[in-house]
Order: sequence, then C-alpha cells, then structure tokens
Amino acid sequence: MTIAINLNPSSRLYPKISVAPKIIAIGDSVVYGYGDSLGGGWVERLRRLWMTENHNLSPILYNLGVRGDRVRDVLLRLEREYSVRGELRNQSPELIIFSVGLNDSARLGRLTGKRFTEIEDFQEQIERLLELSLRLAQVVFIGMTPVDESRMPFADCLYFNHKDQELYKEITRSSCLAREIPYLDIFQIWQAQGEGWIKDRLSEDGLHPNCHGHQAILELVDNWEPVKKIASREKLRTF
Repeated sequence: MTIAINLNPSSRLYPKISVAPKIIAIGDSVVYGYGDSLGGGWVERLRRLWMTENHNLSPILYNLGVRGDRVRDVLLRLEREYSVRGELRNQSPELIIFSVGLNDSARLGRLTGKRFTEIEDFQEQIERLLELSLRLAQVVFIGMTPVDESRMPFADCLYFNHKDQELYKEITRSSCLAREIPYLDIFQIWQAQGEGWIKDRLSEDGLHPNCHGHQAILELVDNWEPVKKIASREKLRTF
C-alpha cells in the first residue's frame, strides 16, 4: 500500500491512500494448482507475475481453490471466504475469478454411469452461483481444460469425456453470457490446438494440467482483456 500526501495549501493534510485491487480466484483443483510441481499452478504463477511488476499497486490475488470441488461446493463457501479477504475496514475484493465445473461433468463408475451432478441441478447451481457473485463484485469465468479420454477413469471411478465436458461448458458459458460475465473458453482454445498439443500439457492422470498446461492457462488469463482491465482498475462492464 502506498500513501500520498496532498500538499495543496487550501486543503488539510489528509493522507490519500492508493490500495491495490484485491482479487479472489475460487474453484477446484486446477485453481489450487494441482499438477504443477514447479510453479504451483496458473493462479500462483499469476500472483508471482503481478508481484514482480509493481509490488505496491499490483493486484493482490488470493487462491481459494479446493481439490474435488463442484459448483455446489463453491456456492456454499463463496460468500464467507469473500467477506474475509478485504484486508482493510470497509474494503472488499473487486473481482472474483471462477474456474469450476469439470468435476460436475464426471460419470460415476462407468462411461455411461450416473452423472456426478445432474444437468438440471448443475444449471440451477451455476445460475445461483453467478447471481450471488454479481452481488459481491465484478466476475469473470475461466473455462475448464479438456481431459485425455484415453487415460480415464480418474481415481478408478470417475469417467470424464469431451462430450459431457462440452455440455457442461456450454451451460456455464451461456449462463455467463446472459449476465454479461466475461467467459474465457479454455476448452475450445485447447481443442483447436490438437490432441497431441493437449496431451503434452496434461499430467499422467489425464485430468489435471501439468507445468506446461498451467503455464499455457496463465498466458491466456494474463493477456485476457477483462483481467487486464481490473488489474488496471478499469470497469469490466465497458469491455
């Protein structure tokens, strides 16, 4: 935090405080950084990058990723965790970065098994999550990465596939679009790079990005205009 003193002789000497924008990234294991033993994940890489650019006024980024979280889990903890990361009295985070939904798309036990989160429930939960978040701060959404289907099941019980991923991704993207929430479609961007490119950026489990994968996400997020705007204190709604 930096403090600038107003030296105008017609005014009293009140300190003018410039406070770095506070941002929370909340979601599942990809937010947490699982799979990146070198950089700690794309959120941690972004936090370090911002710290090197301007240590006084660069964004303050909190990682609130929890492995295994689904949308309902993030919905349950969002308001509580958001409310305690303002640092200063009457201050609160300016931006919420979401990345969640991949775990919801899994099938249980077999390729055609029961959905981990049924479609109707997912639709309702994602809409509730976005409505709540918009009452708290500006919001952006980082989409899920595609899995390596040949390495399923994950943990011997969860079957992920691109068809289901696409379905849950589109529900999320459409819900964001309806609320003017910027959505970064990582799934589509990665799919356009080809199967070999994707496999090189996934861990052995076929689910989590590896070091190269997290670096690829970082580069997309850091160069994404909605995130750049909030980092420089511009309003996302002008985007």
